[in-house]
Amino acid sequence: MTGDQDGRGALAAREPVAFDTGVAHIARVYDYWLGGKDNFAADRKLAEQFMAADPAVIAGVRSNRAFLGRAVHFLAAEAGIRQFLDIGTGIPTSNNTHEVAQEAAPASRIVYVDNDPIVLLHARALLTSDPRGATAYVEADARDTGLIVQEAAATLDLSRPVALMLVGLLHCIPDDDDPRGLVAVLMDALPAGSYLVISHPASDIHAEAMAEGATLMNRSMAGKITFRPHAEVLRLFDGLELVEPGLVSTTQWRPGPGADTRPLPGWAGVARKPSRTESPSPGSR
Repeated sequence: MTGDQDGRGALAAREPVAFDTGVAHIARVYDYWLGGKDNFAADRKLAEQFMAADPAVIAGVRSNRAFLGRAVHFLAAEAGIRQFLDIGTGIPTSNNTHEVAQEAAPASRIVYVDNDPIVLLHARALLTSDPRGATAYVEADARDTGLIVQEAAATLDLSRPVALMLVGLLHCIPDDDDPRGLVAVLMDALPAGSYLVISHPASDIHAEAMAEGATLMNRSMAGKITFRPHAEVLRLFDGLELVEPGLVSTTQWRPGPGADTRPLPGWAGVARKPSRTESPSPGSR
């Protein structure tokens, strides 16, 4: 699914994808935690069970959403990025990537990627672009990197810098599917000056509660999740230059004045792809 030429985006007509509302799905569980209404009894049950294991989970997912907004604002307002590839979009809520980017730079172009049926049902609501820019939607699994790059090129100029957004996604990619390789393939398709944005649930903050929560989710959902420690998430940025403050808890990535910066169980970072002629900066991976 790709954007049309007048910048408003398009959603190709196709039959709705069947889904089982009796089985919890991570996008709908997150929707519940964020206060949304696009969830079902199985999702709410699992969400409440996780909350009992780790009462900080709601603060964590909201902190993750706030990190997305701060990262996109930094990229659009300070780093001069005008193109965003957001994979694993999830159910639309406030401050979507295109809303934040186009508020700072109206001509920004955004491609969202997801394969969840509920997200597809809400895609038309998501595709509301500033007419000076463009917003498009691609139906694809995150592991289908070739299709993603091909479809994104219909809206984005891949010869110019792009911000690759992998916010709250990679814990849905098991080790057997090589999340580091997935990130590397996608970044290899983007030019120097592009950025990588990652947030990832932490296995080493609130470790006992997160382990219990992961067990609950993997017992209740068809798709399995893997929470990871700081060192493993850091390796996802290999070859890139992390911008300050590096890989930190979501609450600690460039927080606003007076923000609560107590660490919550999620790692977050933004990194730039250098050119081959650039000297590595201090702290680069």
